Amino acid sequence: MQRAFLATFCAVVAWAEVRAAEGGAPTVPRFSIEHMDRTVAPSADFYRFAAGNWVKANPVPSDKARWSGFDELQDRNWKLIRGLLEEAAAGRVSGKEGSQVGAFYKSATATNRMETLKFKPLTDDLRRIDAVKDAEGMARLLASFHERDIPGMFGSGVLPDARNSSVYEFKLVQGGLGLPDRDYYLAEGFAKQREGYRAHVARMLGMLAGKEGGEAATGADVVLEIETALARASKSRVELRDPNANYNKVTVAGLAAAYPSLPLKAYLDAVGMAAAEVNVGQTNFFSALNGILAARPVSDWKPYLRWHLVRSSAAYLHHEVDDANFQFYGTLLSGQPQMEPRWQRAAKVIDGSIGEALGKLYVQRHFPEEARARMAALVGDLKVVFRARLGRLEWMSAPTRDKALAKFDKFTQKIGHPEKFREYPFAVKADDYLGNVRRAASHEWRRQVGRVGKAVDRSEWRMTPQTVNAYFSPLQNEIVFPAGILQPPFFDLTADDAINYGAIGVVIGHEITHGYDDQGRKFDADGNLNDWWTEDDAREFLARAQKLVEQYGAYEPLPGKRVNGALTLGENIADLGGTSIAFEAMQRALARDPSKRKNIEGYTPEQRFFLSLSQLWRTNFREAELVRRLTVDPHSPGMYRAVGPHVNLDEFHKAWDIREGTPMYKAPGDRARIW
Repeated sequence: MQRAFLATFCAVVAWAEVRAAEGGAPTVPRFSIEHMDRTVAPSADFYRFAAGNWVKANPVPSDKARWSGFDELQDRNWKLIRGLLEEAAAGRVSGKEGSQVGAFYKSATATNRMETLKFKPLTDDLRRIDAVKDAEGMARLLASFHERDIPGMFGSGVLPDARNSSVYEFKLVQGGLGLPDRDYYLAEGFAKQREGYRAHVARMLGMLAGKEGGEAATGADVVLEIETALARASKSRVELRDPNANYNKVTVAGLAAAYPSLPLKAYLDAVGMAAAEVNVGQTNFFSALNGILAARPVSDWKPYLRWHLVRSSAAYLHHEVDDANFQFYGTLLSGQPQMEPRWQRAAKVIDGSIGEALGKLYVQRHFPEEARARMAALVGDLKVVFRARLGRLEWMSAPTRDKALAKFDKFTQKIGHPEKFREYPFAVKADDYLGNVRRAASHEWRRQVGRVGKAVDRSEWRMTPQTVNAYFSPLQNEIVFPAGILQPPFFDLTADDAINYGAIGVVIGHEITHGYDDQGRKFDADGNLNDWWTEDDAREFLARAQKLVEQYGAYEPLPGKRVNGALTLGENIADLGGTSIAFEAMQRALARDPSKRKNIEGYTPEQRFFLSLSQLWRTNFREAELVRRLTVDPHSPGMYRAVGPHVNLDEFHKAWDIREGTPMYKAPGDRARIW
């Protein structure tokens, strides 16, 4: 074990030295006691105590809407990727991946060509919109739009069937909005954003037509009317968390009877979907859309389609339209004063378009395989603890426990990167940025639609290797940790166990717990939506979870703006479970090697665990971005993730001597205890 750790440590040091030699990478965002504000008592405000100096010293950069430890690592990672992109564009990276990545990056930075072309790349689609004469023609055009990732009217896609997760299904879902959420159209608190949106749509339609004024303003009014009607028909984000309510199989033949004014058969034929049935996620939405289509002439939908065409294309066009789009979506909605630099925006687009080609280059350059082995050992550690928890939970009955254990025994993990990287067999041109984006989307769409009814490929990844994130898939009963997150402050092999268990250990535990959160618990061992709980156990789970709904719902980051405890419940359950099992896993590791049980920088391992976790979620927000995230984000803001799990744990109270009468104290009977 020691030899393996030493080999990994040496590899990571060499990895860091290579990165430093490349230049351009900022300081590694590690845990540090310098981030702490020790003028604050831990029992008074643990977040400020753990990360207060960092919060004061790190205002949000001008090209960001939020700044956090997470963003520090992401920003560092993008700079590493920039080096790869520029080398590839200069022809210094061999192979097909290097050629494709280099050509894509060249196209993204060919700004002179974009200024020359103006709106010419949209000409064919604008002609097709003008030529639409009826609902069937609009449905066929919409199919072409969706294939190329141009949104409108509703959403669609391919994913494993929730009740038979071994095969792919085609799903139709609510959509068609240009604002972040239905609440932006309906809630009084977003009146300013709605007026800004109306003005922005009019401005963009005016640019597109080459003339501003009455026609563009009228078109913007129509767009807002249509989208407001769609918003009224849309489920809230809390309602969308119910997977049973969002599963409604309908035969293709039955769609015409259910939605006679909405020619979905023409749409499905145009996208090439040949299966006999589809899953209609939100039937009430499609009923409402059917009525809206019946009530409005085709001419009303043309400004709506033009708007969504230009909105989805703006980032790949000339500066005037790109900047106008940023002024609304970046500045007005998120409070961000400046755009990110073009290289960084280009990197994100390439990541989303040919991400595994870029990922292959990233892994070769920046990910040591030894880190994969160490991560696998940590995952194994956390799995042992969680399985033992399932075996001894006092509130769960034997029938439910047996099925919970059966599910856990089929649980799998992926670490670092896919065993086989995806290929992208389409033309990537150095002078066609928008075309590259659309061809990438079209290729992926056709690949997905061609799989409907076929066996699910369990080797696939839903994130690229360079992504700074992780996920749990209830449909595949697996957790996935891309290489991008296996760096400080999440994963630091130069740090002591307490720091790592408080960071990546909690992240691992978080993803494991997602299999048993308020949504994940509804899926069985095979990833199928299937109720395997007794009524009494389900009732007990919900009662325990309600404590978290109430706890987080009481957090008020801005006057009158509270965290939505129901929307964030799944993530809050995962944070609580992840923290609890990671702490126990750390204690087991320390018991295996008592020599590691020592104070470092004046703090015990238990104290450093909680400090590490709180620093992980150090965060600053712009106010508009915080409002947006409170509306749409299923995660609680970082400052509450930094303390919310802690106050429910006896171990936290003991480690920091948190006593009754202090702000961080929570009475034992009020503490949420689930997993």
